[in-house]
Amino acid sequence: MRTTVTLDEDTLALVRKRMRERGVSFKVALNEAVRIGCGAAFAGNRPAPFRPRTFRMGFRPEFRWDKALALAEAIEDEELVRKLQLGA
Repeated sequence: MRTTVTLDEDTLALVRKRMRERGVSFKVALNEAVRIGCGAAFAGNRPAPFRPRTFRMGFRPEFRWDKALALAEAIEDEELVRKLQLGA
């Protein structure tokens, strides 16, 4: 298929660099770049799903993790009262 493509200067430089390195025509270099860039999406290859790293925090029966936000609010309130008492 024949079409007109407008490339940014930096993209054109990358295609020309590929032409020199591989000794191929502009058409071949551009087609290779598009295939590489779009290959995963078109070939059905999907990247592995994101899996967040987790860490064991240990078991601490004296601390209730389900009440962590309430504890943070209480600490913040105490700090605000302290600052107000100091006149800050």
